[in-house]
Amino acid sequence: MDNHDLNAIIAGASGLVGDELLHQLLANKRFKHIYALSRRDLPFHSSKLHQIIDPLLRINSWEHETPQPQYGFICLGTTKRKAGSKSALAAVDLDLVKDVATTMKNLGVKHIIVVSSLGASSHSPSHYLRCKGKMEQAITKMGFEHCIFIRPGPLKGERSEIRTDEQLLQHVFDVINPLVVGPLKHFSPIPAEYVARSMVKMALSCQKHQLEQKTIVSGHQLRTI
Repeated sequence: MDNHDLNAIIAGASGLVGDELLHQLLANKRFKHIYALSRRDLPFHSSKLHQIIDPLLRINSWEHETPQPQYGFICLGTTKRKAGSKSALAAVDLDLVKDVATTMKNLGVKHIIVVSSLGASSHSPSHYLRCKGKMEQAITKMGFEHCIFIRPGPLKGERSEIRTDEQLLQHVFDVINPLVVGPLKHFSPIPAEYVARSMVKMALSCQKHQLEQKTIVSGHQLRTI
């Protein structure tokens, strides 16, 4: 394998951002091996793609001759409405993401890029944002060379599930978007394609040693990367 070949592992490839990210990674010539950690088979076929199916998103074995991923992407998340309770939301957005990050670290991942949320803070009065903030804190302490947290606002794109609140917000911003300026731009709905593109570009920036150990990219910044 060429020393410049890059390998990546992605968890959450069936979601809105994860689906777009997987397409972009498969199309990127720099990445030679893409491992998709998923609960079920994904409808993708590529010589670059290696699917790892496990209901708990765990990796129980790894062949020594299998190229290790240097890059890890996590696009996991839920909502309280879908999860059913605050504890169920925390089990996904905090505990599961931490467990997957630990698995990636043990595989040899050096640079991790995680989808978080605009406003993430361990001190937030919002349970959802507090879980995201605690998740970021925990992963930052795991010893990765780079931790990049992507904090988009509302997302635009075609989900397999319908989220009424996001659809309503999209319609509102479509009307008022010309009037949105300054900090409010971070709350403007952003296409999942832009989020995924920024994740790939930030990953490649790690290789060039252009980033701090912890980097946060939020809202409107995702449109300019």
